[in-house]
Amino acid sequence: MGKLIVTENITLDGVIQDPTGEEGLGRGAWSQMGPLDQAAWAEFFTDEALDVEAMLLGRRTYEYFAGRFPSRTGVWAERLNSMPKYVVSATLEAAEWNNSTVLTGDIVDDVSKLKETLTGDLVVYASGRLVPTLLEHDLVDELRLMTFPCVLGAGQHLFGETGEQKPQRLVGNRTIGDGLVLLTYQRAN
Repeated sequence: MGKLIVTENITLDGVIQDPTGEEGLGRGAWSQMGPLDQAAWAEFFTDEALDVEAMLLGRRTYEYFAGRFPSRTGVWAERLNSMPKYVVSATLEAAEWNNSTVLTGDIVDDVSKLKETLTGDLVVYASGRLVPTLLEHDLVDELRLMTFPCVLGAGQHLFGETGEQKPQRLVGNRTIGDGLVLLTYQRAN
């Protein structure tokens, strides 16, 4: 059984919404990086994709990725295009992106079964509506927070209310490029 890993681009104040400025939050593209940061960021995400068995995505994130990656080239794009992808959605009827499966049942049951059947790790990118549910039900084994040096002051936060505390243990921190910090946490129970 592999781990369920959530990897998020996040601001210092915990915002995950609208990193490219395309969603209309009105705070600009907070994920803009210099060349050194961009290269190190891309290397991290490429290495991560090569290390995991599959992706789990919410519908909106799936549609974002599916609208961009099939036409891209390079190691990262080729890996994302070829790996198994699972999409949690109550509205998506068919997933067109290569190797994609729509999960329409109970999220907790479906993801629990998926974790049991996979031998490698399962990564969740973005998916701001899905991640809180996974956290609430203790399905997340590891959080990887790619922290951008920006206080946005508005927008959707990764962590909302939970039914109880969700203790985490810091297991890694490193600088990515010259301005990003990757914080890695595992569930502390």
